[in-house]
Amino acid sequence: MSLNIDDSAVKRINELRTLQGKDSLMLRVRVDGGGCSGFQYNLELTEERKDQDIEFADSILTDDISMGFLKGATVFFEDGLIGSEFKINNPNATSGCGCGTSFSVM
Repeated sequence: MSLNIDDSAVKRINELRTLQGKDSLMLRVRVDGGGCSGFQYNLELTEERKDQDIEFADSILTDDISMGFLKGATVFFEDGLIGSEFKINNPNATSGCGCGTSFSVM
């Protein structure tokens, strides 16, 4: 199973670790049912690791169920004029909605 982690995401997580003084801070990426397109991303900063977690680049955590929806996706951080956020480019998503957190798969 593969989840691609862009250098921009790792860099931002390292910055947040320094700012918050939490060396074990990670970004948890989860896929939940719901949203206007069927599935939605749930992104959370956490220091808690669970037994079923899969770790990537010493920065990102996900679980085996979410991994089925994220295989081949790329997690990155975008710093723009309107705001800054972690984003996911997911080749498994067949459509999405305007909010950018909801998607559907075939």
